[in-house]
Amino acid sequence: MEPRSISTSKKIISPLGKCSEDRHLTSEEFQSQHAVMEQEIGRLARQLSGSHAKSHSSPRLISISNSSPPHDDTNGPINPCPGTSLDPRSPYFGARAWIKAFIRLTESDPKSAPRRALGVAFKNLSVCGWSTGTEFQKSVGNVLLAVGQDFVRLTMGRNRRGNRVDILRDFEGVVEKGEMLHVLGPPGSGCSTLLRTLSSHTANQEVSPEAYINYRGIDPKLIRTCFRGDVLYNAELDTHLAHLTVGETLTFASRARSVRHIPGGFSRQQFDLINRDAVMATFGLAHTVDTRVGDDIVRGVSGGERKRVSIAEAALTGAKFQCWDNSTRGLDSANAINFCQNLRLQADLLGVASAVSIYQAPQSAYDLFDKVTVVYEGRQIFFGGSMEAKIYFEDLGFLCPERQTVPDFLTSMTSPHERRVRFGYENLVPRTPDEFVQRWKQSKQRQEVLRQLIDYEKSHQSLERLTEYQHSRRVEQARVQRTNSPYTISYTQQVSLTFWRAWRRLLADPGFTIASLLFNLTMALILGSMFYNLKPDSSSFYYRGGIIFFSLMFNAFGSQLEVLTIYAERPVVEKQNRYAFYHQSAQAIATYLCDVPYKVANIREAGAFFFFCLVTLLATLSQSAIFRTLASVTRTPDHAMIPSALLGLGLMIYTGFTVPTAYMPGWSRWMGYINPLAYSLEALMANEFHGREFACAAMVPRGPGYENLSLESQICSVVGAKPGSSVVNGDRYINMTFGYYDANRWRNVGILFASMVFFFCAYLFAAEYARPPKLRGEILTFRRGKMAMALKPEKIASLDGDVEAQGQGSQPVSAEKGNGRSRDSGISMGDSIFYWEDLCYHIKVKGGAERRLLDRVDGWVKPGISTVLMGVSGAGKTTLLDVLATRISIGVVSGDTLVNGIPTDATFQHRVGYAQQ
Repeated sequence: MEPRSISTSKKIISPLGKCSEDRHLTSEEFQSQHAVMEQEIGRLARQLSGSHAKSHSSPRLISISNSSPPHDDTNGPINPCPGTSLDPRSPYFGARAWIKAFIRLTESDPKSAPRRALGVAFKNLSVCGWSTGTEFQKSVGNVLLAVGQDFVRLTMGRNRRGNRVDILRDFEGVVEKGEMLHVLGPPGSGCSTLLRTLSSHTANQEVSPEAYINYRGIDPKLIRTCFRGDVLYNAELDTHLAHLTVGETLTFASRARSVRHIPGGFSRQQFDLINRDAVMATFGLAHTVDTRVGDDIVRGVSGGERKRVSIAEAALTGAKFQCWDNSTRGLDSANAINFCQNLRLQADLLGVASAVSIYQAPQSAYDLFDKVTVVYEGRQIFFGGSMEAKIYFEDLGFLCPERQTVPDFLTSMTSPHERRVRFGYENLVPRTPDEFVQRWKQSKQRQEVLRQLIDYEKSHQSLERLTEYQHSRRVEQARVQRTNSPYTISYTQQVSLTFWRAWRRLLADPGFTIASLLFNLTMALILGSMFYNLKPDSSSFYYRGGIIFFSLMFNAFGSQLEVLTIYAERPVVEKQNRYAFYHQSAQAIATYLCDVPYKVANIREAGAFFFFCLVTLLATLSQSAIFRTLASVTRTPDHAMIPSALLGLGLMIYTGFTVPTAYMPGWSRWMGYINPLAYSLEALMANEFHGREFACAAMVPRGPGYENLSLESQICSVVGAKPGSSVVNGDRYINMTFGYYDANRWRNVGILFASMVFFFCAYLFAAEYARPPKLRGEILTFRRGKMAMALKPEKIASLDGDVEAQGQGSQPVSAEKGNGRSRDSGISMGDSIFYWEDLCYHIKVKGGAERRLLDRVDGWVKPGISTVLMGVSGAGKTTLLDVLATRISIGVVSGDTLVNGIPTDATFQHRVGYAQQ
């Protein structure tokens, strides 16, 4: 009897593997048919076991019992039949099958780009940095001392960069295409620096001139300039635009690296979407497609899911050599192993080479790697096969405990307190990093690495490999893209794509825009009421100029906060520029254009003339470009906000209203000539006063004794008045007071437009070539004069003894030992028991539906007991902690939380310590 094949989609997969139209099955029908299948399978199994059925029937039974879908020869990776192993939305989806099908599709299309690969060989690799020594906490008392130290350093000719620190010394190795290298070492040993250097991301670091790095015949300079997108460095921290959904984030990544020719004749949109879905299914993110990515402030996916979003985004780059810096941080063991399995999959099928740094790697993940290198305080003490590393260190005389994993054993070699010595080798094993390096350089494993380096250099000649690689890369690029450009899509496509993302961000987070509009509307009403119904006489001159000046300043300097906006998104822009998604200037154009509708809607001042609107708009856009340029040429928000405040003050003073141009000091008058706001004010004042006659509000002389004085003997008491006239000409007033002329009105509009274009181009240039901030490690900060005893030179020198000879239970040095202080921290032990019952948490999701994140959770904790929350990524561990610590700002929480049987109140949040991930 042939069992029926089922699917939950709109198509049913027939036993022969063909896609046939059918109706959609409900979950009840699916479960019913599955139960029937299980009964039929059991009956057939009993019959076959009783009658000794033929062996050719067993494969079919095994396939059905494992609930695997039938094979479909008519499927394709871009147009998969629903329910098959090629369908990313199917529970039967298989990444290996999808990649194989995609390879077959591209190889069968003559217009597709030839496959290319990268590897790396390096020797004499040394990297240094610069340190200023111990960091002290700045205070009111010692901040002047820090300024004095900087002044002495500059005047005395001392090294401004500080002291030289050798981060890496004499590294060497070979990673061929399709190989995986595991970089092992404790935090601070130099693993991240090694990965950044191998991926040619050496900004703010100095690589030794004698270092040799060869990417299968391609020079590192070409990698940085022409093939940056093919060499990936994925940092440890997750940087995303929090308000975008996971689907939008990965759609952007897929479209940014979309190739010119889509194999099989499919549309680009279809290819980008299926590529995104396949990656999401591979990393278990299909259920988060409509969920915000989130961050520490904006609620979104869990920490583990956010890490997988970072991994999926990097995977969509299609890089041929990938460096992953502790990319399993925040992942549970199962997802960490799955991550390594996917790296192994792309290495075997696509020939991708990768170098991975993982702390506390599981043994099953370590077994997937081909090679391993061990880093000890910036020194390389082993490089070779992953199966040879344990044997090498055991031959040196070290002991691997029976239950210790190989990666933990290798990492313990860098810690004197953790490594164990075999009996009889106490005086033979190396102890210091220099001794480990000396033994490594004398080993036969190192001689094998040198032989591989010689063979690698001979087999990868520069010109031949470079020509092949350039041809493959050129076939993928857009036709109008430069041959030597690291980007795949054209510049116009980049602007269009980044504008789409900027618009999606505006729709996803309209709160800031709406709040700004409401605030400006309120300010417009307040100012309008203050200057409402001004008298049409000379007494209103100052007020008219004041409202024009304030309106201009209010709109222009509202752009000053865009400095913070630029810095908020800069980490994401810099990361995606490293991925070769787009030019940074393309992102600058998109954000600038996306703000234009807001600027237009933001014009609500009292002046009802279109000319007023035009001049205000041009002035606002010019100021926006100025502050954006300032944000792009600096490296930190602190460096940007101080000059922006000074610049804003200077622009306001030299506008020409508070201090007219004629009264400005001669040495600083040029500031008014280059100030766009000065030309804006002249145009607006001319627009307000031109061609108007204002009645005089106060004639002089006047008062007792001047009642019968004729008009010819009097004059108005304002600038610009003529003797014997009871009215004041507006043009004469602005000319004699400020030196303004109506004839300059449209000239000033042209100057404003030119300044807007100039500063916009300056902004694009600065954004394109913006330098990332200097790399800084995590530095301990002390009070001046309170440096920890364990870090002082005499203490450090005392640790250089024979650690292994002291026994395996040596205690670490305490910072308080010998200083006469008590170890009592003064923290009182509590006796309160905290427990919760029937705890539920609901939130609103996209479409207005309600989702329950916590469902009747019970538990308790009491002093002296540690409670561990365990669960897969996305199970709700962080959500539960947020709810228990009352850190929830959205959603509905129900259930009981009690301390010693008393319900918690509003003060509970202040009595609970909470450390986030």
